[in-house]
Amino acid sequence: MFAPAASRDATGTWKAAAIALAVLAPFFVYFQTVESIVEIWNKSDTFAHGYIILPISLWLIWRRRQTLPLHAARPWWPGLLLLAGCGCGWLLAELAAVQVVKQYAFVSMIPLICLTVLGPRMAWAMAFPLLFLLLAVPFGEVLIEPLIGVTADFTVAALQMSGIPVLRNGSHFEIPTGSWAVVEACSGVRYLISSFTLGCLYAYLNYHSRLRRTLFILLSIGAPIVANGLRAYMIVMLGHLSGMTLAVGVDHLIYGWVFFGIVMFAMFWIGSFWREEMQATPGAAEATTGPSEAGAAVPMFVAATGAAIAVVAVWPVYARYIEQAAPRVAAVLPETMAATWKERTPFTQWTPRFSKPSAEFTRYFERDGKQVGLSLLYYREARRDSQLISSINRMVGEKDAGMRQVASAGQVETFGGRTLKIREATIEIAGNPIIVWHWYWIDGTHTASDYAGKLLLARERLLMRGGDGASVIVFAPYSQNAAEARGALRSFLSENIGAIEKTLASAGISQPGAAQ
Repeated sequence: MFAPAASRDATGTWKAAAIALAVLAPFFVYFQTVESIVEIWNKSDTFAHGYIILPISLWLIWRRRQTLPLHAARPWWPGLLLLAGCGCGWLLAELAAVQVVKQYAFVSMIPLICLTVLGPRMAWAMAFPLLFLLLAVPFGEVLIEPLIGVTADFTVAALQMSGIPVLRNGSHFEIPTGSWAVVEACSGVRYLISSFTLGCLYAYLNYHSRLRRTLFILLSIGAPIVANGLRAYMIVMLGHLSGMTLAVGVDHLIYGWVFFGIVMFAMFWIGSFWREEMQATPGAAEATTGPSEAGAAVPMFVAATGAAIAVVAVWPVYARYIEQAAPRVAAVLPETMAATWKERTPFTQWTPRFSKPSAEFTRYFERDGKQVGLSLLYYREARRDSQLISSINRMVGEKDAGMRQVASAGQVETFGGRTLKIREATIEIAGNPIIVWHWYWIDGTHTASDYAGKLLLARERLLMRGGDGASVIVFAPYSQNAAEARGALRSFLSENIGAIEKTLASAGISQPGAAQ
């Protein structure tokens, strides 16, 4: 027997209030994570589109309000396990200070809460609007370096095909009329993110075939990458043909966005030829349910809401407990290196552009004409502005005049009876090159991987051991052959790797007079 309309309306109101409370709870519980997302939206034009993602998602849900059988919603208790997994992911990211993972974990909680409280049927009906929220997370910096390489490859190849001689050095190249460089602003990551976001929305609104949606989204990924290569090539050609008077200033950026707008218009115009008539809006018979499909009672919704909020809220509390339980000892780096290498005055003005460490040891050494620099940057109690592994830590800063990193690669080196994976970078300082070797030391473990390093830091903090770590950076100059610098680095590390490890291992031990 059907319930009176007034009763159904009241029940629907209570259910709507329950889901609203459950969805809003993470915004308060994870306020600092929300704040970090908005902070990036404010700072970077690349991610300013994040402000419109939530309104678009809400609009997409609202336009389907007649087809959402809210009164038939039923809590799905296994969703609590998925929520717990998401919260655990946030905790690990918090301990390892991986901001983007924390942000994705937070945003993922919203669709999972809907799945838990409303059930699979309702969640599936809102699947795209809920998953569209993930595009609000400011993700894409990891793509900058690969996109710089792709753009440089495309531009150089196109110039050579045009008969213009090119001398390339990493992402920098020279042609007869001038020098060019593919820098971060030229990577095309802004175009790619914008195109992908618009492509997903366009595909959802204009196709119902999964194949067509997938193909258009793939087009929205490939088109801006190819278009950015063409844009870079044409900018270089404009500069070349105009004697470096066009496309070298503000017009460079204006041209880029105008060109991108034309490409987007062309992409949507082509996509319109395969546009599908959307399926008819289900009628009242489909939007309503009989007694056999009646939803759960209000008390069950209240219980599901309370359980979801509890599962969401426990992780920040546990993170706070771990932080307070960790030992607090001042970091001190004692100065102990092999006596056969004598300290000398600095042979270069270059220093790594890392966030401020808790303790630092930087010295320059020489023996038998070989020169080596050593920089140990020790970090503890990771903060937003002071992290061992962070995207802001770079060998060369964007504003370092006269300096540039021309090569970077991972490799395996053997010294002092140890075989370690390291990163090697070649840096030019006013035309004088140096070789830089870099890796991380975390609780006695050496690694050159950012991802492995973050996992090690998370493990140490989860075990309440503080999560200390250090960046080991050794560097040497050379004049003609880079093998000279590599030989000096191997020789220095063969004699000093043990002293470096002892220095780092003792950094977190309480020193006389150290702050506790």
